[in-house]
Amino acid sequence: MVIKNGSLLKDIYKHKLDYFFILPKFILFIIFIALPVVWAFFIAFQEYGIFETIWVGLTNFRDVLTGDLFWIALWNTFRYTLVVVPSQVIIALILASLINPLNRKAQIFFRGAYYLPTVTSVVVISMIWRWMYNSKGLINYLLSLLNIDAVNWLGSSTWALPAIILMSILTPPGVGVILYLASMGSIPESLYEAARIDGAGPITSWFKITLPLVKPTTLYLAILGTIGSFQVFAQVLLLTDGGPGYATTTLVHLIYNSAFRDFEFGFASAQAIVLFGIVLFFSFIQVKFLSSDVEY
Repeated sequence: MVIKNGSLLKDIYKHKLDYFFILPKFILFIIFIALPVVWAFFIAFQEYGIFETIWVGLTNFRDVLTGDLFWIALWNTFRYTLVVVPSQVIIALILASLINPLNRKAQIFFRGAYYLPTVTSVVVISMIWRWMYNSKGLINYLLSLLNIDAVNWLGSSTWALPAIILMSILTPPGVGVILYLASMGSIPESLYEAARIDGAGPITSWFKITLPLVKPTTLYLAILGTIGSFQVFAQVLLLTDGGPGYATTTLVHLIYNSAFRDFEFGFASAQAIVLFGIVLFFSFIQVKFLSSDVEY
């Protein structure tokens, strides 16, 4: 009906300049994101080769779910997510809570200080941490000052994954700090004044007012963090390449190897679709328990 009466076409014509400016981005999105995603769903049901393609139905999905390596990668990814996501959200919340009472100039300084590291390439950060984890790197040097023997951080199946987790936790959560500060700045001051009149101290006000009212921001950061952590790849590739053994092999690293090392594109696509389902499931759980009707 909208198209029949021409209102949609009139609206497009009225804002044609706006659509013109977003057209290049939209075309790039279609070519490099939308079409590859659709194609991945299609070839997941095929034994897709460079010279020959065979339709195999659900065989790739069966092989994914019955393969031991997939479950090892899933367990590594889950452990990484379980530690990194809550840690980054909590650190961002605490930092924002400490910055929020400061004056405007101080807030601007700390916003920039915590956000600027986030624009640094993960490759650069990973290479710096690789040097720090070296047998003669900074961390083992600090341990030697305490008369503790050097640790083979990246070459030990015991320490490799915790080393990657530590690197991710200590990377400043700049986006989280910015979002929490924006959310806290929107909370009416009258709520805190009422709490002070009732005898509530700063800590009580934080738990009873701030924490519940920034719940939507927490949900947003938790979902984004979960999606990002389940897609962890660059750190693993640069620091350990999935080793030693399969101690740090994650789902995206496994997908990468299946597609671009073994050239099993159909199998890799099936793994990617399973990963999508897992992320969707955890996102739904987070929305179920962290959603709120009040937002600031």
